[in-house]
Amino acid sequence: MAPPSTRAERSVTLALIGFGAIGASLWQRLKDSHAAIRWALLPRGSARHLPEGLTPLVDTEALIAANPQLVVECAGHGGLREHGPTILKAGIPLIIVSVGALADDGLRTALDEAAAAGNTRYTTIAGAIGGLDALAAARLAGLERVVYIGRKPPLAWRGTPAEQQCALDEIKEARTIFSGSAREAALTYPKNANVTAAVALAGLGFDATRVEMVADPEADGNMHEIVAEGAFGRLRFEISNRPMPDNPKTSWLAALSAEQAVRILVAQLE
Repeated sequence: MAPPSTRAERSVTLALIGFGAIGASLWQRLKDSHAAIRWALLPRGSARHLPEGLTPLVDTEALIAANPQLVVECAGHGGLREHGPTILKAGIPLIIVSVGALADDGLRTALDEAAAAGNTRYTTIAGAIGGLDALAAARLAGLERVVYIGRKPPLAWRGTPAEQQCALDEIKEARTIFSGSAREAALTYPKNANVTAAVALAGLGFDATRVEMVADPEADGNMHEIVAEGAFGRLRFEISNRPMPDNPKTSWLAALSAEQAVRILVAQLE
C-alpha cells in the first residue's frame, strides 16, 4: 500500500501577479493552507521585498515556465492587460482581482479568446460587495434598473481624479464626485471601481449600470450600496467595509474575497 500523501504533495501551487496589499494578505493567510504560493511576478526593476520562500519572477514567460496550477492577478489594470491573455492561453486558470479592467471590451475579448485557446477559464472576485448572486438571479427575469453608490470619506479619494475637482480636505458635507455609467467609472477610477465592475457583470452590464461616487465626511468606512428593480421586485443591499489593518486604502473584504476565491478553486484542483 502506498504511504499517505503529505501536506506538500497535496498542495496546489500558485503564482501571484503583483505583491501589494492583497497579494501580501493572500501570502500571509494562506501560507499554512493547501494553497502553496511560490512565485510573484513583479515589474522589472521592482524594489519590492518578498518574504522568504516566495520567488520573484520578471516576465510572463518565466511564470509559465514555473508551471503554477493557478495564478492570481492583483496588480491592477495594466498587470492584467500585460500578462492575463498569455497566461490563459498557456492553459493556466486565472483569478482576476482587478475586475474593473473588464470594462475594456478589447481586453475582455482577448481574455475570453485566450481562455478558450488554452482550454481554461478566468474567475472574477466580488471584492468589497455582496448580493451579486441575488442580482444575477434577478437578471434572469429581466432587470430594469441597477444603481451602484459608493461612499467613502473625502481623504479616501486621494490619488484619484476627484482631486482635480475639489479640495478633498475641505469637504464638509457629502459631495458627488462622479455620476455616470459603470464603464466610465471603471475606466476613470481604475483603483476605486472594481466593485462597480462586479455589479455591472452580475447585472445590466457596464453601459446600463448607473454609478454614483460620493465623498462623505460622515461615511463610516467604505460604504457600498446596490439598488435594483425589475420583474422580480426590488433589491437594496448595503455594506460598510473596514479598511485592511495595514493598508487603509484597501477594503478588508476585498482581500478576503480574493482569499475565498483562491480557497474554492484550490479545493477544486486538489
